[in-house]
Amino acid sequence: MHRYNSIIIGAGHNGLVCANYLARKGQKVLLLEASDSVGGLASVREFHPEFKTSVAHSVGYFSEKVARDLNLKAHGFNVDADLSPTIGLSTDASHVVLQGERISGVETDDEQSYGNYVRLMRRFADMVKPFWLETVPPIGNNSLPEIMSYAHLGMNMRLMGKADMREFLRILTLPMRDLMDENFDNELLKAMLSWDGLIGSKLAPRSPNHSLITLLLRMSGKAAHQVSSAGVKTLIEALHSSASASGVEIRTGVPVGEIVIGDDAEGLIAMGVKLDSGEQIEADRVISSADPKKTFLDLVGVEHLEIGFCNRIRRLRGDGYVAKLHLALKGLPEFTGLDNPDGRLMIAPDMDVIEFAYDDAKYGHCSKVPVMEIVIPSIHDETLAPAGQHVLSAHVMYVPRHLQGGWDDQAHEAYCQLLIDTLAQYAPGIREQILHHELLTPADLEREYGVTGGHWHHAELSLDQSLMMRPTYGAAQYQTPIGGLHLCGAGCHPGGGLMGGAGHNAAQEILK
Repeated sequence: MHRYNSIIIGAGHNGLVCANYLARKGQKVLLLEASDSVGGLASVREFHPEFKTSVAHSVGYFSEKVARDLNLKAHGFNVDADLSPTIGLSTDASHVVLQGERISGVETDDEQSYGNYVRLMRRFADMVKPFWLETVPPIGNNSLPEIMSYAHLGMNMRLMGKADMREFLRILTLPMRDLMDENFDNELLKAMLSWDGLIGSKLAPRSPNHSLITLLLRMSGKAAHQVSSAGVKTLIEALHSSASASGVEIRTGVPVGEIVIGDDAEGLIAMGVKLDSGEQIEADRVISSADPKKTFLDLVGVEHLEIGFCNRIRRLRGDGYVAKLHLALKGLPEFTGLDNPDGRLMIAPDMDVIEFAYDDAKYGHCSKVPVMEIVIPSIHDETLAPAGQHVLSAHVMYVPRHLQGGWDDQAHEAYCQLLIDTLAQYAPGIREQILHHELLTPADLEREYGVTGGHWHHAELSLDQSLMMRPTYGAAQYQTPIGGLHLCGAGCHPGGGLMGGAGHNAAQEILK
C-alpha cells in the first residue's frame, strides 16, 4: 500500500497550488479529483460539440507571487498578459469604457473623480495586498510572530497617512451605494464600479455590507476593472503541468467517500482517505480544498467533531447567487456601438436594477431585468470554438439556489430565453447566431461540481466569515480540530476567485 506525506482532496486551482508548493519541498503528494478533469469551477467543459469554456471566466487577479514561485510562465501562463477594458453597455450606445485609470463616456467631473477614486482604492488595495498571502492570526494568546503580523498591518495603515487611514476605516463597512453616490453622478458608471464589490455575494448596493473586502481583493491583481487576455484554460493547464513537473501524483475520476479518522496520544487524527470505490490510502496529513460543509459534515462526519463547531459550520452562509450562461455562436456577436466586443461587458444600467434583482432573489425569484457580466473568451483562445465561431460566457448575478417552484427544465429554459432577450437589446442579431445555449444555476453548480450551495466562494465573503474568522474560529488558520487535517480551498482566507491565495497560505502553514 502506498503512503503519502500529503493527500489533497480536490484539484481546483487552490488544490493544484497547494500540491505544487508541497511537492517542490520534497513531499510525496497525491492529488485526488472526483471529476474527470482538473480545475474545479475553472475546468474547461465542452457544452456543445467543439465549443468549450469554464464556469470561472477571468484571471484578472491571480497572484503574481504564486505565478512566479511556480514558474507558470514556463508552463504557458503569462500573468503580465495584455489587458482588455471593462465596458458598461447602454441600449442607446452611450457606453462607458474603463481601461486602467482612463475612462470614456462620462462627463468631465466623473472623469476626474474616477482617476482620484482609482488611485485611492489602489492605495487601499496595496495596503492590504500582503495579507492576502499570509495567515491571519487568531485573536488572543498570540505568539510574537503573530503579534508582528498585526503590527505590520497597523504600520501599513499608518504609512498611508492620517487622512487616508481615517477614510479607509470610514468606508470599510459602507454600503456600496453610498460609496458610489459620494464619488460619481453617472448611473451606469456607479453600477459598473459596484459590481466587483458585489459579484459572487449575497449582498446588494444598499446592504450594510462588507463589499470593500471583496473589492480590494479583486483589485489586488494588475487587472483591476479589466480582463486579462491570459485565459482561464491557460492558467489551469499551466498549474497542472507545473504540479506534474514537481512530482505531484494526480488522479482524476476518483471521488473521496470519507476522511479516515483515528486516534493517537493527542486525540483524533486524519490517517488518510477512503475512496468511493472502497480503496483506502494512507498519508501523514489530509488537506481538503472542498468547501467547509462538505469537508466537515460529509467527509469527516459530525461524530468526530464537537457539537459547537458543527453548529458553526452548519450556520455558514453559502447559498450561491450567481448563474452561468454559455452560448455557442456562429460568429462574433455585434454589439451596438462597439467595434469589437473584447473585454468585460457589463449589463447593469444602474444600481437600482442591481438592487431590485437582489430583492427578487431574496424571495426565491429571478429578476425580469437581469444583470450580468459577459466575456467572449474565444477572441483570445481559438481552441475554445471552431474556426470563425465563438463562445459567449456570462455571469448572471442574483439567481437563487432555491427557486420558488424549483429549477425544472421549464424554469431553466424560460430564464435562459429571458437572458438571451436581454442580450439582444444590446446585440440585436445575437439570437440568429446561437447554435446552442446552456444555463448553469447555483443548483446545477452544486450538483455538477460538488460545491455546497453552488457558492463559488464556498462561503459568503463577509466580515464575520473573513480574515481570522474564515470559515470559522477553530478552522481559520488552515488547521482544523482534527490533527493532521488541513483546509486549502476558497472557504479559507482570503476567499474565492482565481487568486491562489488559499492554496499558497495553506502550503506555507503545513511547511512550517
